[in-house]
Amino acid sequence: MGSSGVERRAQPTGAQGVGGTSGRDDALVAAVIKAVEVTGAHAASAFLIARDQSSLVLTAAAGTPPSLIGGWHRVPVNSGIPVAEAYRSGRTVHLADADETVRRFPQFAVAMPYPFGSASVPVKSGRRVFGAMSVVWASRPGGEGLSQTQRRQLRAAADRLGAALAALDAHGALDGPDAATIPLVVPVPSGPAVRVGLFDWDLDTGAVTADDEMCAIFGIPPHEFDGRAATLEARLDPTDVRGFRSAARVAIEEGRVLAQHLRMRDGEGHRTVEVWGHAADVPEDRRAETRPPPRLVGAVLDSVTGLAAVAAIERLADGFFALAPDGRVSYANHGLERLLRVGQDELLGHRPWDVLPWLSDPVYEDRYRAALITQKPVSFLVRRPPDHWLVFSFHPGTQGMTGWAAPATGKPGAERLAEEGATVMEGATVTSSAPMAAPRLGSLYRVLHMGSALTEAVTAREVCRAVAEQLLPAFGGQKLAVFEVDERRLHLLWQGGYPEGFLDQFEGILLESCQPATDSLTSGTPRFIEDRQELLKNYPGFSTKAIDSSAWAFLPLIASGRPVGVCILGFNDAHRFPSEERGVLTAMGGLIAQALERARLYDAESAIARGLQDALLPHRLPRLPDMHVTGRYLPGTRGMDIGGDWYDAIPAGEGVALIVGDVEGHNVAAAALMGQLRSAVRAFATAGHRPRDVVASTNRLLLGLDSGLLASCCYVMFHPRTGLARLVRAGHCPPLLREPDGRTRALDLPCGPILGVEEAPDYPESELHLSPGSVLALYTDGLIERRGSDLGTGIEALRSSLAHAHASSLEELADRLLIDARHTPHRLDDIALLLTEYVPARAA
Repeated sequence: MGSSGVERRAQPTGAQGVGGTSGRDDALVAAVIKAVEVTGAHAASAFLIARDQSSLVLTAAAGTPPSLIGGWHRVPVNSGIPVAEAYRSGRTVHLADADETVRRFPQFAVAMPYPFGSASVPVKSGRRVFGAMSVVWASRPGGEGLSQTQRRQLRAAADRLGAALAALDAHGALDGPDAATIPLVVPVPSGPAVRVGLFDWDLDTGAVTADDEMCAIFGIPPHEFDGRAATLEARLDPTDVRGFRSAARVAIEEGRVLAQHLRMRDGEGHRTVEVWGHAADVPEDRRAETRPPPRLVGAVLDSVTGLAAVAAIERLADGFFALAPDGRVSYANHGLERLLRVGQDELLGHRPWDVLPWLSDPVYEDRYRAALITQKPVSFLVRRPPDHWLVFSFHPGTQGMTGWAAPATGKPGAERLAEEGATVMEGATVTSSAPMAAPRLGSLYRVLHMGSALTEAVTAREVCRAVAEQLLPAFGGQKLAVFEVDERRLHLLWQGGYPEGFLDQFEGILLESCQPATDSLTSGTPRFIEDRQELLKNYPGFSTKAIDSSAWAFLPLIASGRPVGVCILGFNDAHRFPSEERGVLTAMGGLIAQALERARLYDAESAIARGLQDALLPHRLPRLPDMHVTGRYLPGTRGMDIGGDWYDAIPAGEGVALIVGDVEGHNVAAAALMGQLRSAVRAFATAGHRPRDVVASTNRLLLGLDSGLLASCCYVMFHPRTGLARLVRAGHCPPLLREPDGRTRALDLPCGPILGVEEAPDYPESELHLSPGSVLALYTDGLIERRGSDLGTGIEALRSSLAHAHASSLEELADRLLIDARHTPHRLDDIALLLTEYVPARAA
């Protein structure tokens, strides 16, 4: 650690030039300090994109040390947390309080369950995004968060960092972070605990040169100081002045360092300052003099108020201690030694939960973490073996934490503390001899985050993708493969990072094969191999051509007591797996197994549903004279690919029946009913019924089925020879018509009731003449529904798209109308679209 108090990673010789790593570090330090200053936050952090572009790496932090950020040293780019969202979107992510965090980022809220606000902004220059910055503040009344001015200043700080990084990158001097990068740790600026004033005093002439801080300590405005020692001495206790002068002369003559306490008059009382000094160097032109002028140079330290406070605390029986921001003990009084039964030399420089076995449960570290992040006091009870209750209280600040500990006598004391809002935590199950094997909080949060990500994965491929996005950045791996078990053989389900075809040699191997992947499954325990020599030693028959990595973690995926598959995490370089990391990976293996088993069942059910849907929808529409017809279907449910929307084109005598329908629901029952209605419409249409009779008969059929479901439809009987169309709407969206000249309108035709409601409703029939070159669009409401807007707005948006879409064919036009819908991740409903273009041969 240098004089700046900033931790740096060791760099090769020559890498610390102006345009090297030091330039990047200086820009990062300036950015996080500025972010804290302009927002009033108590912590700021900067993340830069890793060299492999897969994750954001923590490179600088102010206020909250990286050791308390937990598992967030490496954040997957696709992770559902605010800093990753800011990087991906290029926009500010402002979360005023915990409630907004839970609503918008539930995964992040699970991993960081504390009441605080945060803001994340991208670090970019032009179109280049280098990473993101984030600030954290204690929850404020009313959940106001940052003001617009503060957000603008935060973005400005990020933009300055982006510009600095872009300048370094332009000169080829930007050193991107990787898994070995150690983040810079910057203390939040604060007022000095000790004031130091500098002076140069000529004892013969009484002339004193003093800096501004020296004048401030003596209570003299700098511009009013006359440079005379007598002026300063007038502020001291008279009984100290003569002795101090003599001590100064003796120190100069004997070449000793002067160290002396002086009492300074402060109002009606006194305070004590400490003076340190030594003889000044004699200028070369005066060294020949027999007796050089006696000059004392040194400093005045105004710190004795703090020393008095420490002395007072040492006299108390209760335990008092100070913790640095990373949780290490920086001060402990003798009362704490007696209370905890451990010496100061064991406490200082260590975290309490690392020293005391009965505090090793992560829940106690979490209390400290909660206080530091929220900047609010926290109190809790702990049972020190064998049966002694202690009260602990943390009082946070931007520079660290002040702690207090005292005995809690009996259950009434515990109950009283609980009534006052303290958290009561019992450590009675941990004995003084228990091994300290509890995982750290960062590891637990990584497991929680993985669990949250897997809950959103529906299909097996989504599970594998979520695993890759979490495991690889978190542990620094470069390759991932997931094999599933089918009939006691391994089959590749998903892989990333391996060359194409490389894993084919493992396809179909039996579980009885002697390989680390199969051994981990049959034994039910993970296999951690830290280098190639270990692999060849334990598995001499392993093919050398299969060794493309230097370290591996083979995680068995076992759900409900049976093997589901195996997850293989590969590292390009040798990798050590400490016990904590092995425990986390083992826990994640269990989560992955459960999610994969659930997804496989879902995939099986989905395959059946997709087969049903495929059987019910038309495989292809008929080729018809004088007209072109094309249809599209998009499911509204995620993964299942099934619903109740349908379209059809049915030749009927000299005409063609066109229909789009929508059965409510998004499940197998809706699809089955849709198939029945489609078959009924085809039968009624080919029998030659009028459009109004076809719809009325379909309504009676739906009522007779007593399914409890409703349906809507738009039915058109079109005669290509004449261009006449007869239309009937049953509670359905109005069709759209684009004229040959491009004018497009919604056909606001009379509409009958929805199907399945009335026994004998009236379905009015409308007539329309299509001009050659016209395009008629029938669709379901899933295409026009938008969250937060009405159907009228959606219809107008679709009309405008149809009017202005440029396409060389009807197929391309259908695809263009569905572009937005295909890229909407959570559609509210299914979509069916049927386009008909009137192109009579005589007109051509």
